[in-house]
Amino acid sequence: MKESSLDALTMSRKLVRALIVLNVVMGVLILALLVASLVAKGFVMEALGMQPVGGSSPMAAGRVVMVIGILSTPLAHVVLTRLLDIVNTVRHGPFVPVNASRLRTMGWALLGLEVLHLGVGAVSMMVSTDAQPINLGWSFSATRWLAVLLLFVLARVFEQGTRLREDLEGTV
Repeated sequence: MKESSLDALTMSRKLVRALIVLNVVMGVLILALLVASLVAKGFVMEALGMQPVGGSSPMAAGRVVMVIGILSTPLAHVVLTRLLDIVNTVRHGPFVPVNASRLRTMGWALLGLEVLHLGVGAVSMMVSTDAQPINLGWSFSATRWLAVLLLFVLARVFEQGTRLREDLEGTV
């Protein structure tokens, strides 16, 4: 394998490991925010710039979004750890049977993340009012849904690639 390819693999491995750590840190921070919102509701509302509107509090919706964030942490962990496993196999050839399974698992995890993302959008639309607009930066993206589809297609490609590789090795 070329040295530039090895450098790219080394950098990819380091980047994915950093993303795994960042994902866990973010999950823990969101959990801490959720706990803080239960223990010190007024302080958290003020810190987040939330104001009660007509006797109701946007904090309940905020907590739902926090729970969604916490639930997304293990799904993102699945995607990132499977990606790291695939990167680790590239040096010896990516068409190994387990990589097809890893890609399929990543597809399911990414699908779960997208469903949770839709939940965030639904919550923000349900609670946002003219008096208290909630802008979570949510938007629908067909690209992310195409990425889910792409992972399932790639899993199938890797299954075929593995079979072809095994057939080729059997004929030599």
